[in-house]
Amino acid sequence: MTLESTGAYHPLNGREALCHWLGHIKLSRIIVLVFMILIIVPLITHYFLSKVESSVPNGDIHRTRSKLEAFEDFSTLRASDLKLRIEEMLRIKGSVSAELRDLEAKRQRLQIEVVGFSQKIDDLKTEVIHQQTELERLKISVEQAQVSQREALQRNTPDLALPRKLLPTAVPGLYPPPETRQSSACRMYNCFDHSRCSLTSGFPVYLYDPDRYPVITLGWEVEGFVKTTLKQTLGYNPHFTTDPFSACIYLVLVGESLATMGPNLRNFTDSTLQEKLLHDLPYWGGDGRNHVLLNFARSGSVRGTQELSTGGRDIFHKVNTGRAMFIQSTFSRSNFRPGFDVVSPPILGPPGGDTWQDSPMMLPARRKYLLSFQGEFHQSANLVTAYTKNLGEATDNFDDSEDDFVNNDARFTRQNIESFIVEHLQGLEFGSTSDQFLFHFDCSLPMGTTSVGLDRRAGGVKVVAGSWGDWVLCGTESSRGSVLRDSTFALVIASPNTSFLTTTVLQTRVYEALKAGAIPVLLGGDQLELPYSEVVDWNRVVLFLPKARITELHFFLRAVPDSDLLVLRRQGRQVWERYCSSVQSTVDTIVALLRHRLGIPPLPVLEEPSPSVFNATFSPLKTEAIVPEAEPEESLGPIEPPYPSPKFKRNYTFFLTQGHEVWNDWGDPFKLYPQLPFDTILPSDAKFIGSGVGFRPIGRGAGGAGKEFCESLGGNSPREQFTIVMLTYEREQVLINSLSRLYGLPYLNKVIVVWNSPRPPLEDLRWPEIGVPVHVIKASRNSLNNRFLPYDAIETEAILSVDDDAHLRHDEIMFGFRVWREQRDRVVGFPGRFHAWDLNHQGWLYNSNYSCELSMVLTGAAFIHKYYTYLYSYWLPQAVRDKVDEYMNCEDIAMNFLVSHITRKPPVKVTSRWTFRCPGCPVSLSEDDTHFQERHKCINFFTQVFGYTPLLNTQFRADSILFKTRIPHDKQKCFKFI
Repeated sequence: MTLESTGAYHPLNGREALCHWLGHIKLSRIIVLVFMILIIVPLITHYFLSKVESSVPNGDIHRTRSKLEAFEDFSTLRASDLKLRIEEMLRIKGSVSAELRDLEAKRQRLQIEVVGFSQKIDDLKTEVIHQQTELERLKISVEQAQVSQREALQRNTPDLALPRKLLPTAVPGLYPPPETRQSSACRMYNCFDHSRCSLTSGFPVYLYDPDRYPVITLGWEVEGFVKTTLKQTLGYNPHFTTDPFSACIYLVLVGESLATMGPNLRNFTDSTLQEKLLHDLPYWGGDGRNHVLLNFARSGSVRGTQELSTGGRDIFHKVNTGRAMFIQSTFSRSNFRPGFDVVSPPILGPPGGDTWQDSPMMLPARRKYLLSFQGEFHQSANLVTAYTKNLGEATDNFDDSEDDFVNNDARFTRQNIESFIVEHLQGLEFGSTSDQFLFHFDCSLPMGTTSVGLDRRAGGVKVVAGSWGDWVLCGTESSRGSVLRDSTFALVIASPNTSFLTTTVLQTRVYEALKAGAIPVLLGGDQLELPYSEVVDWNRVVLFLPKARITELHFFLRAVPDSDLLVLRRQGRQVWERYCSSVQSTVDTIVALLRHRLGIPPLPVLEEPSPSVFNATFSPLKTEAIVPEAEPEESLGPIEPPYPSPKFKRNYTFFLTQGHEVWNDWGDPFKLYPQLPFDTILPSDAKFIGSGVGFRPIGRGAGGAGKEFCESLGGNSPREQFTIVMLTYEREQVLINSLSRLYGLPYLNKVIVVWNSPRPPLEDLRWPEIGVPVHVIKASRNSLNNRFLPYDAIETEAILSVDDDAHLRHDEIMFGFRVWREQRDRVVGFPGRFHAWDLNHQGWLYNSNYSCELSMVLTGAAFIHKYYTYLYSYWLPQAVRDKVDEYMNCEDIAMNFLVSHITRKPPVKVTSRWTFRCPGCPVSLSEDDTHFQERHKCINFFTQVFGYTPLLNTQFRADSILFKTRIPHDKQKCFKFI
């Protein structure tokens, strides 16, 4: 306010007052005031920013920056102040950056949690689907169990257990000896005591010790080789018994006997058997029932020794043998009783063992000579007359027309026939045909010399004193064998003396021809009886031709194609190897034939024991199965408890329905197998009409697609399971992983792990629980042959042989199992291979390249029938298994050879899988550089053992029926991925 001149007081306005105050203020006060502002303002600004930063951590950084810019103007600051401000701003920037990083970390954690929760949701969904699938499988399993229960309740014929053996407890009683006419009329129904041979007896066979119970006359002695080898080989036969009280039959060795006092032609026709010694045998029983007299031929088959041995003669003529059977190589027609006596081949081979080395290769089909013959006809008028005179009383049993064959005129006619045969054959040999023949009719001439020295006064046939009326052998066994190895066919001429049904010389010719791979042509075969003819189909081995067709012989032989040549040659080699090649095979065949005749099954085949790798006091650690890779969610079949395949169901009917195949195709009538891949199957309607026990038809017979398909096995065979056999060697983790992948596999009975390592498993090794038993077998030695041993722990027909590093999905395994059920006699598996011809070295090569043709399926992942494990271990030549051990390789090739040889069929490959090794597994034997070289050698060596290459090519593989087929959306395929 102000005072005016009038003395009145007037107030001042605000601006005027401020100006008045500034005008009167002192300079010092102004300086102090400015200084205080410069100090206080930054402090207040800093304080304000700190409060804002602490109270608003999540504020907008751009808003904060704008406030800072509003508070001060950096252009008015000094350099030192600006530096402080910059540092302050950098600090603020770092703080903001840290804040941003924290925010980003929180965002990432939230994202991870979201992903985790999403994964849990997906896992729960998958688990729901899995549990639904598992529930469906359990429902199917319950339904299958209910069906099995109903079958068990409705079955009115329970399974029969093998009864106890019914064996006699006493030796045969005393019976009056039969008359001679009764003996000549002996058959099984009137001369054999069946009460000593019950169906469950096992057919015990007793042998009289030839040293303790000799039955031949003084001056004769049983040949040492025959006596020794018979006792030795019969001792190996499972039917042999030393208990005469329980025996079914009694064997008496009477020959081959050799003369010890030199030949005596005047007494040549006298019997070498001493009736009194024969009748005094302790178990003869008065009439010799159930006794078998063995007169083997060995040296008696050699030219010029018949006078000194019994092997080449019918020694039972004019001897009261009661009701005993005869087994020998030479039979007179009147002395042979069909269905009672047995024609046996001469025992010209070794005591036993493999004989494949003695036979040449079967190829080429056609050899150097189309036909060959080496022999000389010998006939003695006085000998044959004396012999036929002894047969005079037997001619009443023949037609009147046959009376002419025992007089001299008939002999002269037969000599003319033999001369005509010789002349015709010589005409072939020196004719204009392009075929080569080799005929040698004079043993005194060198091989290849024309036989022009025949005595025309005797009708072109030499008359030699003291020999049999037959075509005798020329040369040595070695010289004859060399000619036969070069011959496609081998001529065998029957004796012109039709009173003989068969002779040792003729049997020797057939034996040598089969051994050399030459197909025997029996000229006059319509009058002959060959060995084991009641079980062996000789029409598949030799060519029978009447002598009247001699002029058509060449045309007939040229009409045989190569395919039939090789079939005949292969069958002939099989018959020779199995039934004639050694003393062991001959003795076993005789025993098997007599047993077969009585309808008694063989003894069960022996199985390999399955010792556990763990001792009795140790319990291996268990853990839940951890499947490395999840299996596709697909219902593949019900979960079942272990169900073994029925065994020995056809013991007493098998040989009735398939006896011909056993003897002529499969070649092993000596053992009884639990099951066979060739067992007969029922017609499709039988499973619905009275014979449906065990069958699980798809949709209960109505059929269906995937849903119904997965519920039942279907097919033509009853329900069954399979066993996995896994070979391993010191790869524990690989093994455990492979076992874990088997968890939940349908139709799996058990897993057999063959522990090939000499070192036992680690004690802390945890074995996965896969829902079925895992049996770890301790192998006696490290051998790949252990893969195919017929372990008694294997209780199913189907075996899935897998390597420990094989990686197969469940659906692949199930599809392979279903295919195998329809191809039970073949190898069914995944990795295909083939054998390729080496154009440079003319041999076989093993090839694993991708190919449109294959001939092998590796058993590292393949289904086979257990029957083949028996054959591999007991039937296959030992040389094959030795080669596998030598190379530690090729056991899969050997199994393919075996199956193709038995069936004459190629394997079956399933699915498109070509390799099956698991990724990342340790290196196996197959990765070695020499692996393929050894497999080349194996194929060529096995070809030598078999005599040919049995592998057959195939150009198809098996896939599921609805594979790549468009189906309605409401239907499901059999397999989603196959």
